[in-house]
Amino acid sequence: MTADVSLWPLIGVAVVIVGFVLRFNPVLVVAVAGIATGLAAKLPLDLILAKLGTGFVKTRNLPLTLLLPLPIIGLLERHGLRERAQAWIASIRSATAGRLLVVYLFIRELAAARGRTAPFCHAPMVRPLVAPMTEAAAEKTHGPIPQAVRDKWKALASATDNVGLFFGEDIFVAFGSIVLMQTFLAENGVVTDPLHIALWGIPTAVAAFVIHAARLIRLDHRLPRDIARARAEEAK
Repeated sequence: MTADVSLWPLIGVAVVIVGFVLRFNPVLVVAVAGIATGLAAKLPLDLILAKLGTGFVKTRNLPLTLLLPLPIIGLLERHGLRERAQAWIASIRSATAGRLLVVYLFIRELAAARGRTAPFCHAPMVRPLVAPMTEAAAEKTHGPIPQAVRDKWKALASATDNVGLFFGEDIFVAFGSIVLMQTFLAENGVVTDPLHIALWGIPTAVAAFVIHAARLIRLDHRLPRDIARARAEEAK
């Protein structure tokens, strides 16, 4: 790095860190960080605002994509989606909380490997369906579940979705991370095919499935002890 390079534009990074630590509105933090970086780089204010506006226009469909499923899911929950899911899973004798999440992990990872992310994810799938079904499976075997144990398995349901998506999508050839890796390797003189990179993601995805599934089964076996411990703490 030469001596005439100014590091003041990096002040935007500090603004983002401070803003997130203080838990300010993320949109406001990013906007202020962008303006601070532009001013530190001695860009005209009208150009900074134009850049921010261009970025907003390019991603204007993102809020709609995130917010549109919410009223639909809300209507489904209001008309008994959670209760129906709990009643259905309670009717399956062999269903346990751990086994249910292992099945969901397999479906989530397989779908991500094929480039299918909808209708999965936390808001449309985990909260209204997977988490209630996990609670119902645990209550079917062990009776009423203490809130601490209930929250733990809700977190496990969300974590299962994350694991399935993260490792499954690396097998999909058209996923952004594979294109990024291929571009990076090509810039450094290593020419490879995206399909070849995706194939090397399969062992990692299989290992992630085995490890997380084993963890879920182990926690499923420990569930009675966790419930007893939580009930003892609540009784104190």
